[in-house]
Amino acid sequence: MNVRRSWLAAAAVTLSAGLALTGCAGAGNTGNTNGGSGDENTIVWWHNSNTGEGKEYYDQVAADFEAAHEGVTVQVEAMQHEDMLTKLQAAFQGGDAAQIPDVYMSRGGGELKSEVEGGVVRDLTEDAADTISTIESFTEQYTVDDKVYALPYSIGIVGFWYNKDLFAAAGIDEVSPNPTWEEFTGYVDKLKAAGTAPIAVGAGDKWPAAHYWYYNVVRECEYDVVEAAIESGDYSDECFLTAGEHLEETLALEPFNAGFLSTPAQSGPTSASGLLATGKVGMELAGHWEPGVAGGLTENGEVPPFLGWFAYPTFDGQGGAPDDQMGGGDAWSVSTGAPDIAVEFAEYLLSDEVQIGFAELDMGLPTNPAATDSLANETLAQLIPVRDGGGKTQLYLDTRLGQSVGNALNDAIALMFAGQAGPEDIVEALESASAMG
Repeated sequence: MNVRRSWLAAAAVTLSAGLALTGCAGAGNTGNTNGGSGDENTIVWWHNSNTGEGKEYYDQVAADFEAAHEGVTVQVEAMQHEDMLTKLQAAFQGGDAAQIPDVYMSRGGGELKSEVEGGVVRDLTEDAADTISTIESFTEQYTVDDKVYALPYSIGIVGFWYNKDLFAAAGIDEVSPNPTWEEFTGYVDKLKAAGTAPIAVGAGDKWPAAHYWYYNVVRECEYDVVEAAIESGDYSDECFLTAGEHLEETLALEPFNAGFLSTPAQSGPTSASGLLATGKVGMELAGHWEPGVAGGLTENGEVPPFLGWFAYPTFDGQGGAPDDQMGGGDAWSVSTGAPDIAVEFAEYLLSDEVQIGFAELDMGLPTNPAATDSLANETLAQLIPVRDGGGKTQLYLDTRLGQSVGNALNDAIALMFAGQAGPEDIVEALESASAMG
């Protein structure tokens, strides 16, 4: 799963533009597209806020840090999310520290574990202890062997973002914040009857389609069962098969936009997010980044005023806790070859000042408690009590499992969306990929 997702919403105002890889320099400096600078007073920073207010804000953050640290330069590389992931992966696999940026986005889970094993990411447990103490309730997925390797700045959950106007026009007068499967299918039926495509899905990018199976796992499998399966590679528990059966039920509704198998996730007005932003569909399963992404795909560049949100539906007799959710976030990691000042910069990005500005622009769901009341978008703000409400949040499974296993899982789910695989095939692909390591 390469978005979001995750993922995730410094991505909020940024993932929307399917631009080619671009660099922008903070405080007038020229971006360095070749990773870390090797200079003790220069910080190379990669992020994915590459358009609009988010890009402008991060440029200003870099300039402010430079102004407060005489002689320090922050070279900013703002790039489209998928391009950033591709460049990061190439840098990690190349094993050349000079190609790895000093401060970069991490999604945690199996991906981070691979970086730790490769010796490319710095242990921040002691160096950033004060900051970690402020956000410690969010650091679990960024911890390997009891050491923290990234500072999470935005943690959110996935749910359905919907068009209030289209729902009302379809005669859906009440929308439950926590609908049952029966209530959810009722929404789909009424939207179809009104001539509205119920759901947009960017299955062309695979991970948006995979989110449905992931969430079914959250609903049907106890959290500890999932963790044990990931540890052992044994997915024989019936709940994983049931997750696929629920996906079959969803596909049988035929709820998705025309051409969904080739629809991209977030690039342009005909993407899944674009269809929601321009009023062409009733809803989309997406993360907390969606308001910002949608705003970047409207003609006026503003977040659509009609957006509402509700949680993924629950199933009768499900095995998972009803208040558990699926989600994840973004964090700042520091490479092992970075200068010490890079750690201070990463901590600055989690400061009250920077996180409040981040929240005011609705760039994501901040982790610093000082900023959680600063979200401007009321619908986005309603996710905070859901996120912090006591249930467990299962990290996106492709991120949790790491790239090789996660990609195999997403491929199998995409085949099911295309009518070429069933629930058993997904479990078999997952077990086979896990066995290969």
